[in-house]
Amino acid sequence: MKIQRLLLIAPTEMVRTPAFERARALACATGAMLHIVAFDYVQALAAAGLFDHDAMAQAREGYLQVHRHWLEQQARFQRCEGVQVSTEVVWARPTLAHLLEYVNDFHADLVIKDTHHVSALDRAFHRPLDWQLLRDCPAPLHLVIDATNPKPLSILATIDLSHLEELTQGLNDRILDLASSLAEPCGATVHLLNVDGWSELGESEMNVPTATLDSSLRDAVSDAQLESFEALAERYGIEKQQRHLLLGIPAEVIAHFAQRHAFDMVVLGTTYHRGIDLFIGSTAESVLNRSPCSLTIVKPLPRLD
Repeated sequence: MKIQRLLLIAPTEMVRTPAFERARALACATGAMLHIVAFDYVQALAAAGLFDHDAMAQAREGYLQVHRHWLEQQARFQRCEGVQVSTEVVWARPTLAHLLEYVNDFHADLVIKDTHHVSALDRAFHRPLDWQLLRDCPAPLHLVIDATNPKPLSILATIDLSHLEELTQGLNDRILDLASSLAEPCGATVHLLNVDGWSELGESEMNVPTATLDSSLRDAVSDAQLESFEALAERYGIEKQQRHLLLGIPAEVIAHFAQRHAFDMVVLGTTYHRGIDLFIGSTAESVLNRSPCSLTIVKPLPRLD
């Protein structure tokens, strides 16, 4: 995978966040073009336009000009490092619809955005924007929690071998492909993790240990997963000491393992089939809420039929 176009969704506030540092470092390492967009909208200015449209338009333009100038200053710092950077400020609320429209028009290889912990109480009353992007963003999505190492030094690629490849459309390969494409120019180490011993039941988000299966069937499942795991690791050149097979609840194991080994980035996949089809992907949402490091979410290629 060639990383050529990076899209940074900047916060509405004019502050330089960890996502800026990560986007700069990835653009420098990969040589990709970086585009920075900020969505800005002031309700008071919009309301004033109901009474005096011309005055509101002038005030809005002056306000946006300040934001454009600030964003251009950030881009200027990065151009000094040889990075091709462009910027835009859009007068619109940062809603899911507006973000998805922009992402689709830009055709990014990687979308970068800051993310923050959302309490269980807040999630009970409304679905956070980042969680909506997990489900609907068509491009790989990098949610930045911190940028202690702006250029990632260690990347954890987490795969799921509990589903048939026909269901996930080669998602495990896409996870490793993206992890390798980011790691190589950054000089980062890639570790491979599969959490074994759990499987999904139909459309339920409930996981049950494979220990409840018949012993012969359990052994056959474990052998098949191990064979697939080793084949993937060999294909992407993952060293033996960087391959990890663990047991437990996927989201908990991934978050704990990432924290214990101080990874800079976790790459994992998510797949959503609408309607009556199978639903896979709650692990990504659970990891996002407890992750100690930044996440990169990968989806399978869209079906052609």
